[in-house]
Amino acid sequence: MAIADITIIPIGTESPSVSSYVSEIHQVLSQYNHKVKYRLTPMSTIIEGELADLFEVIQTLHEVPFKHGCMRVATNIRIDDRRDQESTMESKMLAVENKLNTVEK
Repeated sequence: MAIADITIIPIGTESPSVSSYVSEIHQVLSQYNHKVKYRLTPMSTIIEGELADLFEVIQTLHEVPFKHGCMRVATNIRIDDRRDQESTMESKMLAVENKLNTVEK
């Protein structure tokens, strides 16, 4: 299982706010909840799933701003594809939290 951190940036919009685009992107993303898990963060979206599914979903999400009138979109993608053991969003967070709890005691 792989984890991707994606940021889709519509360029040349009439407003500096992009929350309406983020909302539209997440509406489309919710249609893939049978293939991927995801989490919205203040600066990006984290998606977890099989690598091929991630690429399919990311390509679909990249198209959303174009369908809403944007003429240019920049998409940043960072992928963590660990193959020596299963890695999930939750397991990565838990590993850090466990280390923090050890340090704090």
